[in-house]
Amino acid sequence: MANPSADSTSPDAVPLDSPRPELRKLALKLILLVLAKITLLTLIWWVAIAPYSRPDTRPAAIEHLLAPAPSSSSSQVK
Repeated sequence: MANPSADSTSPDAVPLDSPRPELRKLALKLILLVLAKITLLTLIWWVAIAPYSRPDTRPAAIEHLLAPAPSSSSSQVK
């Protein structure tokens, strides 16, 4: 006698290969979403940040920025 739950013609039997196409479709959507976000962030960077010039990071420039400002009162010390 056959087990009714093992019957492949029953309506609630799930074939073993059915989730694979759904998982592939989901994986493809996820990959496309990640690529779209990377593209969008790159585009925003090129439009909003790339036009600004880079700061001068040479040691001489940093030293000039961090040096104390010349004071006119220090030259008048008696």
